[in-house]
Amino acid sequence: MRLLVLLAILGLGLVMLVLNHDDGRTFGLANDDFGRLVMLSSLVALFGAGMLASRRRFGESLRQAAIWLVIILALVAVYLYRTDLQSFASRMTAGLIPGRAIVTTAADGSRMLVVHRMEGGHFAADVAVDGVSLRMLVDTGASTVVLSHDDALRIGIDAEALTYSIPVMTANGRTMAAPVTLRQVAIGPIVRDNIRAMVAQDGNLDESLLGMSFLGTLGSLEMAGDELRLRD
Repeated sequence: MRLLVLLAILGLGLVMLVLNHDDGRTFGLANDDFGRLVMLSSLVALFGAGMLASRRRFGESLRQAAIWLVIILALVAVYLYRTDLQSFASRMTAGLIPGRAIVTTAADGSRMLVVHRMEGGHFAADVAVDGVSLRMLVDTGASTVVLSHDDALRIGIDAEALTYSIPVMTANGRTMAAPVTLRQVAIGPIVRDNIRAMVAQDGNLDESLLGMSFLGTLGSLEMAGDELRLRD
C-alpha cells in the first residue's frame, strides 16, 4: 500500500510538471527544480517504506526497492525527454500515414512542417482549402494552386459557371483552367488567406496541386531525403 501511495504521489508530480510546462514554474519552483524535488522525495519515501516493512526478508525488500527505483527513473526519463519522444512519435505517425504533415523542431530550434515522400516518389499532403480537407500534390513547378474539377466542387465552387481561359499543361496534356481566389489555404499550422488558384476542366487533372501561389509565401522550402521541410 505504501508503494502504491508513493507511485500516486510521483504520478501527480509528473502531471503537474506537464500541465505547467509552458509556464516554466510549479508551486513557485522552476520545473527542473520541482522535478528533482519529486524524484528525491519519492526516493526518500521509497526507502522509508522499505525500512518500515522490517518484517519482510532483507533480500525481498531490496528486490522490491530496486524494481520501484527503476520505475521511478523510467518515469523521470520520460518527462525529461518528452520533447524528443513526441517528435519521434510524430515522425513514426507521418511515416505510417502518408500525407500527414507533422510539426517538428529543427536543429537550430526553429519549428518546421515535415511532409514525407509517398510510394510514387511524390510529396502529397492533406491541405485544408476553405475549410475542406483535400489531398494535394506539392508541385513547385505549378505557378499557382490548381484544383481538380471534383475538388473544386467539394469546396463549394460552381465549376460550371467558371470561365476556362488560361492554358495550362498537366500530366494529361494541354488543357484550359479557370482563375479563382481561395479564401484560405492551410497545411498544418501554416495558414494563408486569399490565395490565387485555378480550376482545371473536368477530367483533365486527377489530383489537385499545391503550387507556388501558396509555397512562395513560405520562409523556406527544403527537400532532404524522403522529407520535404516547410518553414512559415
